[in-house]
Amino acid sequence: MKKNIRWRVALIFASVVIALFVFLPSTPLAKKLPELWSRSVPKISMGLDLRGGSHVVMEVQAGKAVESSVDNIIADLQTQAKSANLGVTFTRDGQQIIAQSGDAQKVLEFVKKRYAVLQHVSSEKGELRYTLLDAEVARLKEWAVTQALERIRRRVDKYGVAEPTIYRQERDQIALQLPGVKNPQEAIAFVKTTGRLEFKLVDSRSEVMLKALEGKVPPDGEILYGEDVDETGKIVNRPYLVFKQTLLTGDRLKEAKVSMDEFGKPAVSITFDSEGARIFERITSESVGKQLAIILDGVVHSAPNIKERIAGGSAQISGNFTHDEAGKLAIVLRESLPAPIKIVQNLTVGPSLGQDSIDMGIRATLIGGIFVVIFMAIYYRFSGLIADYAIVLNLVLLLGAMALMNATLTLPGIAGIILTIGMGVDSNVLMFERIREEIRAGKAPRAAVDAGYDKAFLTILDSHVTILITAGMLFMFGTGPIRGFAVTLSLGIIINLYSALVGTKVIFDIINTRWKLEKLSI
Repeated sequence: MKKNIRWRVALIFASVVIALFVFLPSTPLAKKLPELWSRSVPKISMGLDLRGGSHVVMEVQAGKAVESSVDNIIADLQTQAKSANLGVTFTRDGQQIIAQSGDAQKVLEFVKKRYAVLQHVSSEKGELRYTLLDAEVARLKEWAVTQALERIRRRVDKYGVAEPTIYRQERDQIALQLPGVKNPQEAIAFVKTTGRLEFKLVDSRSEVMLKALEGKVPPDGEILYGEDVDETGKIVNRPYLVFKQTLLTGDRLKEAKVSMDEFGKPAVSITFDSEGARIFERITSESVGKQLAIILDGVVHSAPNIKERIAGGSAQISGNFTHDEAGKLAIVLRESLPAPIKIVQNLTVGPSLGQDSIDMGIRATLIGGIFVVIFMAIYYRFSGLIADYAIVLNLVLLLGAMALMNATLTLPGIAGIILTIGMGVDSNVLMFERIREEIRAGKAPRAAVDAGYDKAFLTILDSHVTILITAGMLFMFGTGPIRGFAVTLSLGIIINLYSALVGTKVIFDIINTRWKLEKLSI
């Protein structure tokens, strides 16, 4: 019996030491702790509602990634068809590919041989229509969201936000928390910029351009705008009529870095991978004498004339950039998003509100804790003090576990801690009332304690498991603040079982073993 007690006491002592070791660096005492200690352990971070900052929910427009994939397939099919002298033209209509050719059978065999992910859906008036298989569309959309999540995380890290929180909220939504950001709108704009780099040929026919400006845009063209400097030095928007077909995208980008253009102004130099370099060389060799528009997120940054074939896969994006803007553009290009991002929710919390929340949360916890301690001591006497010890043990272990998990403390999380205190009190009340019943039945203190714990165990376990399942549902389907509540509640429930059933029982066992009590103060 004594050996069993020693083992449980050692386990509780070790748990408390570990909890305090990882929790203390998250308190104001961290400044007085050795630097190695404070720096080497994970910490509890404050949520937006306590620290201030922005909570943004972004929707990844994954359908655009599918369209981009279709564009790449079209460009590849067009190149291969030209090499095979097939005499077919491929264009895109939404997410469908249209093949216009006189020999439909040859085109069917040609496409089937090269792209198993395409399925033929219709044939009419010399047109063959193809669409991607449903499984391929689903794969591309999942890839777009996954890549967007990872690249947004890298962008935020490079932007320098301390302790950001980024997670996937729904099938195509990403939640981003930026605590303590001084200029949230600038940070959000930086994060949501798609960084979609495209190269398209400019339609330089003046008569077609005039008609396009009047609203008669050709089916294979579109009007895009870019900044230009007029004769007076004023920056104006200049229209460009470009062909819809994308010849090359930033997906083949290998490097993007700040450089200087021919006028000594900041620019961004880009380098493609081997496949991108091959495509870029082919484009420039086939388009000598034409303008090639360099387009970023639908804006034409430059449209230089191609004077000769360009090998090596290098190009430059110039414009009216400051050095800082060029640096951010280089980051955006290196971590370009596979699809545009739409902001569906943007909440900003000021730090003053956060401090008020902290003060009120601490005050509520202290007041509630003091009332509970006094009530338990009065109503259950000495046994009530054991219950109070269990509550303190519960809090220490809970805060230590949160620090170990590098959890984020939110205002709902504080509510979860307070609820955990209530659950701890409830567990002790159930056990103490059972012990009282056993004492009234004439049992000795040790037998009454053992029977009380045994009979209350299933009831306590059932209630805790039920709440744990509910907390799991809140975490799975809830948003940021609700998740904070679910995390603290889940940890609190698990730790409460340990502190109530192990932490308090060992105290009763020590007392009964050492003093052989004939009467229990309960």
